[in-house]
Amino acid sequence: MKRVAIYTRVSTNDGQTTENQLRDLHQAAERMGWTIVAHFTDEGISGAKGREKRPGLDALLKGIARREFDMVAAWSVCRLGRSLQHLVSLLGDMNSRGVDLYLHVQAIDTSTPSGRAMFGMLGVFAEFERAMISERVRAGIARSGKKGGRPPVDPAKVDKIRRALLKGTSINETARKHRVGVATVHRIKVAMAEPIAA
Repeated sequence: MKRVAIYTRVSTNDGQTTENQLRDLHQAAERMGWTIVAHFTDEGISGAKGREKRPGLDALLKGIARREFDMVAAWSVCRLGRSLQHLVSLLGDMNSRGVDLYLHVQAIDTSTPSGRAMFGMLGVFAEFERAMISERVRAGIARSGKKGGRPPVDPAKVDKIRRALLKGTSINETARKHRVGVATVHRIKVAMAEPIAA
């Protein structure tokens, strides 16, 4: 008998209810002869949020890590998450623990050969999505003519920071007064201590 954990989620504006999701998943479990051993839910939470903002998902992942069930059943892939990368990462965790996934709307069951093939395809698409995002970021930087990283500090401000440090003002106080990061002030102080090349 397969031990199944159900995961349901609704956000505030998608018109879904967990009751609808539960009804379909209970019917599927009955049809397949599964035993539902746990139910995790997140209500009024966007699928774009990570596990730290989704207590139901966090508890589900802890149950997966402890191998408390053989399969996770969700109504649709979008209930688990909006990001393909997050989904593939979740599926990777489940796969490494030998826990399968059933998605009702997409009719995916990773305990079957066709479901495993679909899982493999999701990984390919996630890799493609990562490459596309990276390419768009590079193209955006090239178009704007900007270099990556933080913009340089204004030379007049650097001069004021140097003067403050020479007066004995602490790094933290100087950073606060001139509205720059502590690391920036530290970098300027280190540069001041370096000997000037002849």
